[in-house]
Amino acid sequence: MTILVVDRSTETQSAALVEDGRIVSATTIEGTDSRSGEWVPKVWEFMSGCRPSRIVVGTGPGSFAGIRAALAFAQGIALGSGAEVLGLPSPCSCARQDEPVAVVGDARRGKFWIALFDGFSLATPIFQVEEADLPKRVPQSAKVFTPDAKRIGGKLAEMFGDRYDEKGGVPTAEGLAKAFLANSRLLVSEPLPIYLNPAVRD
Repeated sequence: MTILVVDRSTETQSAALVEDGRIVSATTIEGTDSRSGEWVPKVWEFMSGCRPSRIVVGTGPGSFAGIRAALAFAQGIALGSGAEVLGLPSPCSCARQDEPVAVVGDARRGKFWIALFDGFSLATPIFQVEEADLPKRVPQSAKVFTPDAKRIGGKLAEMFGDRYDEKGGVPTAEGLAKAFLANSRLLVSEPLPIYLNPAVRD
């Protein structure tokens, strides 16, 4: 089985190919933003003519435009080819096998979203909190990552000290592939974007 994996939830847009349970290729799609139509031909070029039987999309939280565009791309291929479209939350890319992880994002309007992982299992549905409650909702043993380091990295460093890792918090298609290969229960059929609040401009 050939699986195409795509994520457009952040500025780091990416794609990966999985064949027979193994990641065979991965790339970052350079030179595009979440609204760019140039992303599609670049993914086609990356695919090199392969016909995936399954397409897996990172569903956010993240860029409103990017997530919708990635899902529309996957659904368009599926209409013509019969490929199955599945999704999983983009923070799954940051899960690690042997340690608890908290991925914290900027939910805007003074709120933060949190995705908690125990190995490659999502411990709870992704939820959001007010800033004052953030330290209490992240387990003491968890490493802390964020895809929004430019906006909230300094704040997280103050709150969590050495537990905050400024690297490794940005979702990638390769990371998503590693997550669902380790735990296929993360995959969701008929995926929808994860929107915790009404959309705001990216």
